[in-house]
Amino acid sequence: MDSNSPTLLLCSSPYQLKDEREKKKALVFDTSLLLKQPSLPTQFIWPHGDLVTTQEELNEPLVDLEGFFRGDMAATTTAAEFIRAACLSHGFFQVTNHGIDLGLVRAAHDHMDAFFKLPITKKLSARRKPGSVCGYSGAHADRYSSKLPWKETFSFGYHGDGHGHVVVDYFKSVLGGDFEETGWVYEKYCEAMKRLSLAVMELLAISLGVERSHYRKFFEDGSSIMRCNYYPPCHEPGLTLGTGPHCDPTSLTILHQDEVGGLQVFANNKWQGIRPLPNALVINIGDTFMALSNGRYKSCLHRAVVSRERARRSLAYFVCPKEDKVVRPPPPLDVAPRNYPDFTWSDLLRFTQTHYRADVTTLQTFFRSHLSLSTTSPSPHHPTPNN
Repeated sequence: MDSNSPTLLLCSSPYQLKDEREKKKALVFDTSLLLKQPSLPTQFIWPHGDLVTTQEELNEPLVDLEGFFRGDMAATTTAAEFIRAACLSHGFFQVTNHGIDLGLVRAAHDHMDAFFKLPITKKLSARRKPGSVCGYSGAHADRYSSKLPWKETFSFGYHGDGHGHVVVDYFKSVLGGDFEETGWVYEKYCEAMKRLSLAVMELLAISLGVERSHYRKFFEDGSSIMRCNYYPPCHEPGLTLGTGPHCDPTSLTILHQDEVGGLQVFANNKWQGIRPLPNALVINIGDTFMALSNGRYKSCLHRAVVSRERARRSLAYFVCPKEDKVVRPPPPLDVAPRNYPDFTWSDLLRFTQTHYRADVTTLQTFFRSHLSLSTTSPSPHHPTPNN
């Protein structure tokens, strides 16, 4: 191992990075050792209020996109109406006939499995650097010391600007030439997700009464984030969470979850599950799109629970605008009262990666701490928040 590699100890104990410039202690998330321990380490135990269980399922709309892609205006109107109803209420819906090759989805899951089965030292060689969204993370222990999620993630960016193969190059640079094929699978997966996301952006515009191509054009040159999530089995699932309650700070999330399930949404003042549907993708609104709709559409609190017996996997594609784009609702939504001031995605991204753990109040906290709105006089482009 190189001079920046951690010394691996029992997983209930912290390790000290050998590099003296990095004094931070963190947990090594190695479930082969964790599951041998008699009790769950305290770092993974969540407050009782976050652990309320549920058997109820959310009655979210199932949106058929076949007619939209075929140019059928009646079907397009119906799809937009379903999306509008969901986004006014809780911001979650599922889509079918989405045009994504299911063989590509299976390949993405297979390559994800292969990565997470690598030795811990190999995975740590690709660990996420401070302030970055890209790389491997075990239980987010590189950022937090309590309420750790019971999961591993591997994240990377996707630009899709036609200049090079950014995903392939990333995999080769951090994991070596043996992972070039994996890079190609995820390059193609991200390309497919971008095409779908731009189609959904058209439907969102229609549903909001906005010029149909507005959001598509806004996101065409975006830099999105792809994340592979792996939730190992846990012998005390009632004490921890795979992902804690949060709202996505990004614009739109397109999720493929396996048949194990575990995604839950806090809607109507209670937690409700999102049932995995064959050949469907789950889509939810994030904070940035909530701002782009002037608060009309909801960025909903959600979480993931874990299973005692089975591992759970999911593929999350986070749709983001180009980092220097000013986030501002278009006409006819850009009217008083404005719920959110203008901001750039790069500022919000930096805030969530270096200062703040995303939750239900991420946007409000971001505006208070980063933009100092209390000292900014209201104007058409920098109004006082109406929250």
